[in-house]
Amino acid sequence: MDPFMQEAIMEAEKGRSEGGIPIGSVLVKGGRIIGRGHNRRVQDGDPVIHAEIDCLRNAGRIGSYRETTLYSTLMPCFLCAGAVVQFRIPRVVVGESRTFAGARAFMEENGVVIVDLDLPGCRAMMEEFIDKNPVLWNEDIGDL
Repeated sequence: MDPFMQEAIMEAEKGRSEGGIPIGSVLVKGGRIIGRGHNRRVQDGDPVIHAEIDCLRNAGRIGSYRETTLYSTLMPCFLCAGAVVQFRIPRVVVGESRTFAGARAFMEENGVVIVDLDLPGCRAMMEEFIDKNPVLWNEDIGDL
């Protein structure tokens, strides 16, 4: 498995262990991780701390994002896709998009290359969470 996706999965597992939504993300530049994060909406009581946003915040100001790749265990939503497009992150690698289709078309329409690994482990993690926490999941995706 891609080592960077494995790191994103570890972030998702960390979020799950904290009682949050199991989605993780890492930002890679020059073959190394420069930022990592996980969905912290539940833990911080903050509706916009999705995994990708947490990851970008933890990376800090890096100047140009044009040589980066964002890894996420789940297809980014419109909030996170907006950040990808705004900062011109050229490539996003996702663990899966079956449990949530996200904003793939929006990112592709704005020149972002999407690689969907369709990993059974990422899908199983989300399916289990959604099954056990449907209200929390629907809150997260704005579907209440």
